[in-house]
Amino acid sequence: MKNIWILNHYAKPSGGRHYKFAENLIKRGYNVKIFCASTVHNSNQNMITNSRKYLYEIHNDVPFVIIRARSYKGNGAERIKNMIDYAAGLMSVSKKFDTEKPDVIYASSVHPLTWLAGYKLSKRYGAKFIAETRDLWPETFVAMGKMSKNSIPAKILYKIEKFIYQKADKLIFTFPGGKDYVESIGLDSSKVRYINNGVDLEEFNQNKTRYVLEDPDLDDDSTFKILYTGSMGIANALNNIVYAAKVLNDKGYKDIKFLLFGDGYKRKELEDYVKVNDIPNVKFKGKVDKKYIPGILSKSDLNIFTGKHIYLYKYGLSLNKMFEYFASGRPTVSNVECGYDMLEKYKCGITVKGGSAEALAEGILKFYNMPKEEYDTYCNNALKAACDFDFKILTDKLEEVILED
Repeated sequence: MKNIWILNHYAKPSGGRHYKFAENLIKRGYNVKIFCASTVHNSNQNMITNSRKYLYEIHNDVPFVIIRARSYKGNGAERIKNMIDYAAGLMSVSKKFDTEKPDVIYASSVHPLTWLAGYKLSKRYGAKFIAETRDLWPETFVAMGKMSKNSIPAKILYKIEKFIYQKADKLIFTFPGGKDYVESIGLDSSKVRYINNGVDLEEFNQNKTRYVLEDPDLDDDSTFKILYTGSMGIANALNNIVYAAKVLNDKGYKDIKFLLFGDGYKRKELEDYVKVNDIPNVKFKGKVDKKYIPGILSKSDLNIFTGKHIYLYKYGLSLNKMFEYFASGRPTVSNVECGYDMLEKYKCGITVKGGSAEALAEGILKFYNMPKEEYDTYCNNALKAACDFDFKILTDKLEEVILED
């Protein structure tokens, strides 16, 4: 089980889940290659702009096979064609690397075409097939109201999902309720393993002091700073944060400040709402290089994330930001009511009622008024939680799955 191919359309040479897994596995003596698409998600960048079918690059000892895929914008037909480009490219470009045939194909489902290509490659090479579910296709779209459960595309995606779950040797889910979901669709869950997202604690702590963002709001010790980092789309439901900020401002809590780092298609709408409704305690800071996030979060008093109230969260969460929040050693408040609640499990934060600005404001005030000793306990618990999701620990779990019969 020495040669491992990781298939992830959106894997990036700059870091991320599978980069960290590859980096750690290589240090343990495995030969790992990551196969990704040339397009960089949520950007206009395409790493291949000529007729070349692929690039082979090594980034900090991690080999990347970058497969040409057309550029796209939005979520329309061009993005679907981009997915097809990647899956088809996998099948042809992989032949260039036949001299080191894979023992393991580890296919991550940012979309299900990666699964199908992974399954076909595993049959071609007689390799173990590990299918990873990061998002439920099409269940997430159904839950978000973007697709009808009985539509033809949904039925096709459900069939692909069941096929892969039956054919894979092992199933990895990034959220803790994977077994529950597989059983809910009538399949055997004995192949399911749980490996959530995580954080590289060594890198996080180095970057915390190495890359410091100079910002007067971050450096203002006279305020109680609530920080959000990440995307600003409909799924993130940041309107809940803005509404809660207005509630607190109207109640006279002028020293509670919300600092929102990130970007997304909902940002302008949120900024306009803040301006029109005169909510001075919300500041949009824009997108920053990821290396600055540890230093930013180290200046937080309370971290926050929000989301839409949907039934899928009964299977738990796998938000990347959550583990960075833990590593910051600060408590977290959330309004995402979910199963397998990690904030509750580790006693490192609280989850309030979803969809209520008043409930979110009350949750924030709990920490604002909290005695120091109790607050410090939440902080220490956050650091303990981060240790359980350090990528070295997660790689141990992945290696177990790789070596299982």
